Amino acid sequence: MLNRKDPFKRKFDEPRENRFGHSDLPRPPWIDVWLPPGLRPFARLARLDRPIGTWLLLLPGWWAIALANFGAPSKELLLLFVAGALVMRGAGCTFNDIIDRDIDAQVERTAKRPLPSGQVSVTAAWIFLGVQLALGLLILLQLNTTAIIVGAASLVLVFTYPFMKRITYWPQAWLGLTFNWGALVGWAAMRNTLDWAVLPIYAAGFFWTLGYDTIYAHQDREDDALVGVKSSALALGRFTKPFVALMYALTMALLVTASFRFVTPTWPALVPLIAAGLHLAWQVLTLDINNPANCLKRFQSNRDFGLLIFASLLLQWI
Repeated sequence: MLNRKDPFKRKFDEPRENRFGHSDLPRPPWIDVWLPPGLRPFARLARLDRPIGTWLLLLPGWWAIALANFGAPSKELLLLFVAGALVMRGAGCTFNDIIDRDIDAQVERTAKRPLPSGQVSVTAAWIFLGVQLALGLLILLQLNTTAIIVGAASLVLVFTYPFMKRITYWPQAWLGLTFNWGALVGWAAMRNTLDWAVLPIYAAGFFWTLGYDTIYAHQDREDDALVGVKSSALALGRFTKPFVALMYALTMALLVTASFRFVTPTWPALVPLIAAGLHLAWQVLTLDINNPANCLKRFQSNRDFGLLIFASLLLQWI
């Protein structure tokens, strides 16, 4: 843990009042243009204006769906996973904000979220969570029995994740277990069973999440330290870059292992696979943990990495 005398904790490239002017929101957010005022706080509660989390939840499931059928995924299943990722990411964010509302009120970047700012009551948030979970169940019931059981088991991880930052400096590891559960569901949905072959995909997603969410956590590290919230960014400090490099190297090694286990990648498939590896290298080499805008951009760019991996799997089939 970093102590208060460690200069790393407080040195940013920008003044404090300007640090959080960087956002992943469009200008103006689409929800302010298309949704009626009464629905806007709930859309923000579900992070509909911040799609990167939905992408990061969705992509490991897409990887598994493609690999489970040797690169020829079911189009219907891919679309079901889009709907499921959108709804369950929203549900996870809603539950997280209910539990963290007092902490969020003390953190500069999150103080204006619907719950700490009073735009949505706690009771309304619980009702909204129930609606999202009901929709998630409806989507899950479209899958086979094995996938339904595996998907339902993810709720244990979803509902314990918000408490991890109070217990350990590695809530990112718990997020890795949670956010990549879709790989297990996707595999079960395609094959109606789980076997050891899916583990390299799940493990790759786990290490990937450890890397990108550590980058993300550096945006809040000063406020987290002040309010007593733990994160891998605080645990690692100046050792973040080599740690992220290791996590990304393990990610690529496991994805290549999973890919080669089923088919020998063709040259067209190798192009996006190599590009994905170079993309992760770019993230590490250009990462500036003292610049929140830099961290946000690299975190968001992981959507592109995930899509490159998916493209590689599809090209193996084509």
